[in-house]
Order: sequence, then structure tokens, then C-alpha cells
Amino acid sequence: MESWVSRFSPSTLRRVATATGFGCIALILGQLVLAFASRNTTLGSDLQAWDFPDVLDMLTGLGVPVLGMILASRVPANKIGWLFLVAAFGIAISGFSQEYAVYAIRTDPGTLPAPRLFAWLSGWTWPIAICMLLYLFLLFPTGHLRSRRWRPVGWAVGGLLTFLTLGSLIVTTAGWSHPLVENLVGDALSGFANAVFVIAAVAFPALLISSFVSVALRFRDSVGEERLQLKWFATAAALVAVTFGVSFTSGFSSPVISIAGTLSLLFLYASIGIAILKYRLYEIDVVIGKTVVFAVLATFITAVYIALVVGIGTAFGDRGSPLLSAAAAAVVAIAFQPVRARARRLANRVVYGKRATPYELLSGFSARASETYSTEDVLPRLVKILAEGIGANEARVWLRVGSELRLAAAWPLNGDVPAAPISGNELPPFADRERAFPVRHGGELLGAISVVTSPSDPLGPDRQRLVEDVAAQTALVLANVRLIEELRDSRRRIVTAQDERAKALERNLHDGAQQQLVALAVKQRLAGSLVERDPAQAKAMLDDIQAETQEALENLRDLARGIYPPLLADQGLGAALEGQARKAALPVAIETEGLGRYPQEVEAAVYFCCLEALQNVAKYAEASSATVRLVGEDGVLRFEVRDDGVGFDPRSTSFGSGLQGMADRLDAIRGSLQVRSAPGAGTTVTGTVTAATRPSV
Repeated sequence: MESWVSRFSPSTLRRVATATGFGCIALILGQLVLAFASRNTTLGSDLQAWDFPDVLDMLTGLGVPVLGMILASRVPANKIGWLFLVAAFGIAISGFSQEYAVYAIRTDPGTLPAPRLFAWLSGWTWPIAICMLLYLFLLFPTGHLRSRRWRPVGWAVGGLLTFLTLGSLIVTTAGWSHPLVENLVGDALSGFANAVFVIAAVAFPALLISSFVSVALRFRDSVGEERLQLKWFATAAALVAVTFGVSFTSGFSSPVISIAGTLSLLFLYASIGIAILKYRLYEIDVVIGKTVVFAVLATFITAVYIALVVGIGTAFGDRGSPLLSAAAAAVVAIAFQPVRARARRLANRVVYGKRATPYELLSGFSARASETYSTEDVLPRLVKILAEGIGANEARVWLRVGSELRLAAAWPLNGDVPAAPISGNELPPFADRERAFPVRHGGELLGAISVVTSPSDPLGPDRQRLVEDVAAQTALVLANVRLIEELRDSRRRIVTAQDERAKALERNLHDGAQQQLVALAVKQRLAGSLVERDPAQAKAMLDDIQAETQEALENLRDLARGIYPPLLADQGLGAALEGQARKAALPVAIETEGLGRYPQEVEAAVYFCCLEALQNVAKYAEASSATVRLVGEDGVLRFEVRDDGVGFDPRSTSFGSGLQGMADRLDAIRGSLQVRSAPGAGTTVTGTVTAATRPSV
């Protein structure tokens, strides 16, 4: 089929499908009209030309060309639409030809041309629709057999169609002189035709069972949305297989069996409609929507014309009044736009159910994003629109802050959800039923959108693309929200760090210098009281006071170095870090290359980051040595603190307060921090700052 389809342009295929579909619909409607016109005519036996089973069968047959026309024009590469059109052709030609022949021969003989030709056509075209039903079972919904092993079944169905058509052609041709008299058929059968029908009576039930087994196996092996698409179809196929098997073996003689077969076919067409509309089979929602709008508008215009021109015109005896025609045109013109809007809403409800259309969802999402909502309000509004728009049970927006993925908004609200650690630029794993879609901007992961759908209504490809489009539109909003959240977090950390530093300074002053100064004041008073009574003891006490004063001075200098070391201000980073390295608990090597003097805030940030890294080495690394390397090159200052300790896995460990403080310090001066480590391979902390050297004084 694909090679045949590829020979024609899509527009040509659409025109062929549309023309064939409308032609078959016209023939089936013509069959209904002719059957009603010849309703009191018999077909050579007691069977009437107009009874309930026949009318129901004709009305049900209208679904075949409609489905075929829509599917073949929308997805021409899939064989299913063309199967329906071929079946519609067989149904329309066979049914219309029979009713035409009945009307022409029995009702008004000699008036209409070629009645025997039409009777002949109806006699051998009926197997087409039956065999297309078998092919439908074998190929639905993909248009392909389950595997190459099913090819013999497909060939057998083709052979059945060929032999049934040939046998029917022989029988119909033999009865040319009396095309509508059933008791002449048996006399006209040749031996070949007789054998064909005997073989068909055995082959059709066997092929019907085989084709249904294909449906059952396809349903068994299906998963997700494909399983939902096949669920109703498999049920309907079982009913069709049973009713048609009974009907074929009984010769279609019982009205009850005939009605049951027709209703099972109606159920089959409805199951395909459910798969198309509810579970987005073939993704032809736009075509269905336009069809519904067109049908509603056509019905409205027809109803207005009948009500005004025919109804009122008949009442007043003037159907051809131009005034009534003008009134009908005016009513249609005035009410056309409101009716079209309501028809579009009806089409959307038919196609999308309670969900929003993709256009409505994206436009509503953009409108909410552009409105001036507060940060706390914009994401909850957007996530609610998303959940209602795609029919999800739950929807969440996640925000990346630092090395965590935090829940920023959820609908419905269902309690707190813990943050998830992330590493690199990939999302962490989510729950089985929760589908997550990353939100990126410029390749950077900003967060994610996750949805939870019902097991009976999984997220299909169309809704997946819709969520991906929404995620792309959310990037700018999420970037702004993340900046605000990171600013809040950094301010919170700065305030906390300042408080802790102030408390530490107060504690050091209280426990160190203050206690020493209080003790010195007491000793001074005691020494003053001993000057006259015991000068020697007073002199010794004054010597102690001098030593303790020097010690208190050293403690105050140490405190001052912790706030901003004088050595850093006087001689720069290399000298200040070498001074600290001499006091370290483990051997620390200081390496410098191209190092100059930099702005005060840059030197302070790098100095305290290196000290924090060395403290982490002493506390956690279990290292035997560490190296601090400082490199200044091309306006970039880079520091590196390496150790040979136990290391850790950065993917499973987020930044602690020390590393986060270092990152905040560097971020404040437009720098960056990178941590590389592995279990057993030590840790390397690297910081980079863009800073021009300042001239030496």
C-alpha cells in the first residue's frame, strides 16, 4: 500500500478518498430512497424489499464510507482507510444495484435503463465487504499484519474473495434472464460454482476465527495507549465474529440473526470511533472537529430553510416566495457566527471531552504567564491550567535551586513533597506513574513539569508533545522564579552566616579577650594594693600582668585576622595563605603562578574560600596532605585546593553549608565554584573569578 500511495500527492489522495466516500454515501442514500419507493414489492419470494433489518443495515452501512473517507484522507499510508472505502464501494454498488433493479423491473418496467445490468452487478459484488471485514481484523490499527507468519492468512482471504466473487459471477450471469427470481439460481449453478460455495462455507468461518485470533493476540501484546485503543475493538470483533459466523452458516435467513449482525457491526464502527476520539488513534482530531462543525452548520441552514421556505410557504400556499427566501438568508447570515462558535465548542467537546484543545491550553498558558501575577501565584495558576487542559489527575512544577529539585507548585495540593538531589543537567528518577518533562533554557536545566494520569487514560504522544510545548513556554517564567528563589536563599544564607559569625565573635571575645581583660583589671587592683606593703610581690605581679596583656593582645590580633587578616591587606594572597598553612593541622603546600594584587573583595573571597576548603580537608577528608594552587592569567584568578583523602560521590551528596557559602561568596563577585571528587581519589575544589590586577603601591 505504501508504494502505491507514494505514487500520488497527498492532495490527490485526499480528493480520491473524498470523492469515493461521498459517492458511496450518495449510493447508500439512493438505495434507501429506492427501497422505500418499492416497499410493497417482493423479490421473487416472501422477503419484502423494505423491512426493519434491511433499513437498519442500510443506515449502518453509512458508517463505512464516512470512516473510510476520514481515515484515507488523513492517513493515506495506512491501509485501514482504504479497506473501509473498498468495503463501502462493495456495499454501495451491491445495495444500490439491487434496489434499482427491483424498482426498475417490478415497479415501473421499461422506464429505467439497464435493470438486468444492475441486478447482475448486485449479484457478484457482495463478497467484497465481507472479505474486507476479515482484512480489517488482520490489519487494525497499524495497517500491517502482526508478523510475516500471518501472510498465509492474508493470502487465503484474498483467495476467498476471488473465488466467492467468481462463483457469484457465474451464478448471476447464468440467471441473467431472471435476475430477481431466487428459485432459478439453483438450476443455473455449474459444478465449479457449486464447489466454490461449498469451499467458502468451510473457509469463511475458519478465516473469520483466524482473523479474530489476530485481534486477540494483538490486544494481548499491546501496552499503554495502544491497549486502550484495542480494548473496545477486540470486544466488538468478538461479537462480529460470532454473529457473522452464525449468519454465514445459516445463509442469512433469520431476521433476528441479521439484526444481531448489523448491531455488532455498528458496535465495531463505534469502537473505532472511540479509539479515534478518546484515545487519539491516527491523531485526526482536527478533521473530526471540522466534520462536526460542518455537519452542525449544514443542519442549521437546512432547518432554517425548511422551517421558513417550506413550512411557512406551505402554510400560506407560496413556497416560491422571494420574501421567504430572503428571510431565510437573513436568519442564516445573522445567526451564522454564533452557531459556528457553538458548533466549534461542540466539536471540541466531542473530540477532546472535558480537556482543552491544544490551542486553548497554550494560549491560556501564555496569557497567564504574561499577566502580572506575583511569584507565589503564577506557577499555581499555570499548573492548574495544565492539569485541566490535558486531563491529568495531578500536575507539578519543579524548580531547580542549586543542586536540588524543589516542588514549586502542585495541583491539587497534596502536602509537602521532599526535594530531590540532582547531579549535572539531568532529571532524577520519578515515581512510576509520574511522567516528568525537563524545562531547559540554553541547554541549562531550570526545572521540570510532571503529570500523573489515570491508568485507564495514559499520556499519549499528542498530549506528550503538548506538555513538551508547555515546558518550552515555561522556561522564561521558571528562570525568573528561580532567580528570585536563589536570591532569597542567598540572602537567607548571608543573614545566617552573619548571625553565626557575630555570635562566634561575641563568644570568642567573651571567652577569650574579655575574660583576660577582666583578670588583668583584678590583678592591677591587687598589685596597686601591694606596692607599699610588699614591693617585691607587686613587681612580680606587674610582670605577670605585662605577659598576660601581651597574650590578650595576640588573641585580639587573631580575632582581627579572622575578620580580615592584616597580612592579606599588606602582602596579598600568597603570603596570607602561607601564614595560615604553617598553622594547619596537616602539611599544606602553597603554589602560585602569575599572581598579582587584586581588588580587596576578590582577594578576601578567594582567601576565605581557600581557608574553608582547608578546614573541610582537615575535618572530613582523612587526607595526609593538601595543595593550594593560585594562578593569575589573562584577567582570570583561579584557585585550586587538592587533597589525597577518601573523596566522595558528588552525584549523591549535595553542597553542605561550607561549600554553599563558598559558592555564594564567589557568585557575589561573578565567580564560579566547581567540586570534583570520587571515592578513594581525593577531592579538588576549583574556583574561578574574572578580575583584573590592581597596580602595586
